[in-house]
This record gives sequence, C-alpha cells and structure tokens, in this order.
Amino acid sequence: MALEAIRYSRGKLEILDQLRLPHEEVYSDIKTARDAWNAIKSMQVRGAPAIAIVAALSVAVRIAHLLAAEDQSLPANAEKTASMINADLDYLVTSRPTAVNLADAAAKLRTVVSTAANGSNADTRVVQNAYILAAERMLIDDVHDNERMGKHGAEWVLHHSTPGSSGSMVSVLTHCNTGSLATAGYGTALGVIRSLHSVNSLRHVYYTETRPYNQGARLTGYELIHDGLPATLITDSVAAALMRTKGQSENITAVVVGADRVAANGDTANKVGTYALAVLAKYHGIKFLVAAPRTTVDMATVSGADIIIEERPEIEVINIKGPVIRPNASGAKEIIKGSTEEICIAARNTRAWNPAFDVTPAELIDGIVTERGVVEKNERGVFQWGRVFDANVLDSVPATGEPKKMNTLPDGITPLVSNPPNGETS
Repeated sequence: MALEAIRYSRGKLEILDQLRLPHEEVYSDIKTARDAWNAIKSMQVRGAPAIAIVAALSVAVRIAHLLAAEDQSLPANAEKTASMINADLDYLVTSRPTAVNLADAAAKLRTVVSTAANGSNADTRVVQNAYILAAERMLIDDVHDNERMGKHGAEWVLHHSTPGSSGSMVSVLTHCNTGSLATAGYGTALGVIRSLHSVNSLRHVYYTETRPYNQGARLTGYELIHDGLPATLITDSVAAALMRTKGQSENITAVVVGADRVAANGDTANKVGTYALAVLAKYHGIKFLVAAPRTTVDMATVSGADIIIEERPEIEVINIKGPVIRPNASGAKEIIKGSTEEICIAARNTRAWNPAFDVTPAELIDGIVTERGVVEKNERGVFQWGRVFDANVLDSVPATGEPKKMNTLPDGITPLVSNPPNGETS
C-alpha cells in the first residue's frame, strides 16, 4: 500500500503527523491557514514540496467550507475574496523562510487569484473556484514531477557508476527525509532511490540519522522499511568512515540529497549536515547529486550567501523526545504506545546553536536533477539552467549530450515555465 503523508478530498485535508512517527500513525485535520501554519512551524509536516502543498490546500479547504455553508463571512465581491486569499498566503509564507517552494507556490496562486478577480465575469465564486482548482493541480503535479525526477536521477547515477565494481547494482547515501513524507508522493532524493530499486539496480541505501530532529532515523527509515528496500541507518558522524571502508566494496556511487532552495549559481540550502557530506564525497571521489523540482530553483537568489537560514530553538539539540520502552511479561523490551517522554542529553546550562539548514557550494555538486532532467556544469563550472527552463524540453535532459526537443506535449502537460532564468515568476 502506498504511503500517504497528505490525504485530500475537496473540503478535507489531513496530514500524517511526522512528530509521532515512526511509532504511531496519526493523521491531523487541517481546516484553516492557521492550522497549516502551526503544523509547518512545529514540523508536523516538513519537506519543501509538502510544506507548499499543505499550505496551498489549507486555504482551499477553508474556501470550500465557506462555500458549502454559504457562510456570512464570505467576501461580497471578487476583489475582497482575492484580498482574503492573499492575506492567508502571506501569513503562510512566514512559517518557514528558507524553503522556496512555499513562496513560489504562493506567488503562482496569487497570479491565479488576480487573473480570476480581474476577469470579465469575476465574482467571489469564480475567484474561489479558480483558487481551489489551482491548489489541487499542485498536488497532482508534484507526484508526477517526482516520478520523472526519480527516473532521470536513477539513470544519471547508473551512468556514473564504476563498471564491474558490483555488477550493475549501486549503493547510495542519503540525508534527512526526501520521500513521500516530504512531498505529495514518491519523493525527490528518495524518489531517485526508489527508481533505482524499481529497475533492480539498488544494492544498498545508507541513511543518516540527521540530528537533531532525526528525520533520517525516524522518517526515512520508516519509508524504507515500509517499501522493503535494503537499507542501513548510520549516525551522522559515521559518513566518512562509511565512504572510506565500504565505498568500493559496496559500490557507493553517489550521495543523493534533496534541497530547500537552490540559488541561481547552484549553491544549495538543505538540511544541516548536507555541506559536510558534500565535502566528504568530493574527497572520496563519490558523486554528489541534488534532487529538486524546478520550483526549488530560485533564479532571483544569486548565490547561497543570499539565502536566509532558519535557526531553531536550542532545546531541540539539548533535549530529545521519544516513546517509553519497558520490559514486557517475558522480559523483552517493547514500546509503550501513546507514551512520550522528553529527556535532556546535555549538561545543565548548555548553550546550543541550531541552524536548520546549511548551504553546499555549487563547486561541490556534480548534478542537480529536476523533473526535466539532470543539470550539469559546463567547462567553466557554471550550471546550465536554460535546458531545464526551456518550454520546448519536456522531460529529457540526458546525463551527457544535448537535451531532446519535443514538438508536442503529452496530454495533461502544459508548457508553463516557472522561475525562468531572468528571475521573473510566471
């Protein structure tokens, strides 16, 4: 059964509470923008694509409820409706400043709202219905984009594997959580790993615990076990030893990570610890691949120096939470469902610095895989974004060579360009 982190039908939105995973599967209702803001800020939902989709759908759910109830708080005209929606979007964008997908989604939805509000037949229901359809489209498109990204990334990893070192199978290392729990489904970096497994080319996946929130241990492990993939958890500090001692025998071909924001020059903000992995990969001759949809590429941000890095409370480093473990009647230890305890793991009066993200310089990144294909650097070390944002290129930017041109697009695919190279937003 497919893992569902987001459950949506018109007028109803539920998220799988990621603070309760991996020991409990609890879904929480999201009925308003405030519910979504709180869920995003507290990290009940996380991952740049998932944050954007939950935020967008939370407003759609509120609108649907107002429409169904013919609520008296419904704005009287199109202009006031647009103002109400835009106020919710502005509020939601403040929940997590580093992830660009949320701001990108809000900008696109504002454009939809503005177009509907200024149409010849504009009224409050036209604007509301236009918004709901656009938000729902984002949910559908994210899954399709992730599947394409996974295919492109898997092909790129296999293209760069060492022939004969482990048959045709490769091992990879990943960080944080980039799967179905971080997206609408399938995943970004974990989508690449799933695609490798689907073509019987995945020997093993190693995943870091990802301190201090342990998204790797709790969430990536949960997904890998759910899917039955061959996987091993490592502490963050073991990565160097893993590359040195098992890199050749296990054919560790690539480190594959996600991204919360990719700057125009390729500098990438991702979960803290990513930068260290990139340095280690470079030293050990292992490819470093970033998996991110085009909505994560922010052409208006020149470099990583311009990315705002969220800093979270120091208590997240000093304390940890988890379920209680007690011996059962036979003496074996078991988890007590529904129990949670918080314990301190540092000395009293400890101070901690807790940036949620770090920035990996472009020179340490070998490729950035999007739903359009893998972007590599030219001979001058510059990432060639034109391929990805060319409306004539649908879904193939090969690992080597020129992009494939297509004269027609498959059903359901509209050749819109998001975040084009000149920094404008469509």
